[in-house]
Amino acid sequence: MREPDRFRVAVGRWAAGGTDSAAAATVARELAGDGLSTVVLVEGVSDQSAVEALAARRNRDLADEGVCVLSLGGAMGVGRFLRIFGATGLAVNVRGLCDEAEEGYFRRGLEQTGLGTGLTRSAMEALGFYVCVADLEDELIRALGTSGVERVLAAEQDLARFRVFQNQPAQRGRAVDRQLRRFMGTTSGRKARYARALVRALDLDQVPRPLDHLLAS
Repeated sequence: MREPDRFRVAVGRWAAGGTDSAAAATVARELAGDGLSTVVLVEGVSDQSAVEALAARRNRDLADEGVCVLSLGGAMGVGRFLRIFGATGLAVNVRGLCDEAEEGYFRRGLEQTGLGTGLTRSAMEALGFYVCVADLEDELIRALGTSGVERVLAAEQDLARFRVFQNQPAQRGRAVDRQLRRFMGTTSGRKARYARALVRALDLDQVPRPLDHLLAS
């Protein structure tokens, strides 16, 4: 697929249902005809960054494979996107990754689009949808360990900033892994940057299970 970014924009406008949704649907259909085989639905840009970084580490060119990783900008609208990509829409394979707190939105979206009833987590996985505990940052921090994450912070020239952050009254006494998760979300763009950096720092046999299985699917 040659124009994944343009496709993402068109699908977002289609899903939003505004006055330009019909035109956006036409553009999305045209672009999907350029070799799109699978769409991977993720909650945010940081999740997209992690999936794409892992694919690169495994020498996979997702665009060349016809795979597009699409950030939803939040899980509540997942049902609309599932309908767009389903049998009555673009009719492509769909996979997904979500946080534990948003699992219910994904489950209901799958059920409402006819992909099962009373879906358990294992049933969702059989459909290609995986749940991070508690979220992808948490999975990556546990995989690397806090000392490993701090080495990544040092490489990114953020370790001194993190030490200042740790000394803030609201952070004192909190576990280091909780501090790390919060630190990564305090500045715009930082979560996506660290999603890539943490994946690049992983041993490939330590990839968190949801991310590993998603890419394999």
